Amino acid sequence: MHTMLHFLKNKYFITIVFFLTTILFFDRYDVFSQLDLRKQLFKLQKEKNYYQKEIKNNNEQLHELRTNPENLEQFAREHYLMKKQNEDVFVIVNDSLLED
Repeated sequence: MHTMLHFLKNKYFITIVFFLTTILFFDRYDVFSQLDLRKQLFKLQKEKNYYQKEIKNNNEQLHELRTNPENLEQFAREHYLMKKQNEDVFVIVNDSLLED
């Protein structure tokens, strides 16, 4: 018991405990903030990877549309309902899509 009291009265020990408590709990970048920031960083890295893949896919599609006139025509017909001069276009919509 006597050694414990002597240890608690030591100014270096008190300073270290105060410093560690401040850093761990009360600092602007405490442990909990660091954990939250790490989670956020991981989430943002996943989003970045997703968007980089999407950009790569979109660039490939754009290149394909610019170099192949058949793909350009198919894209225009499917997305913009374009047609040739003597054609009729019928759009069929599923009822399940209308409910959403």
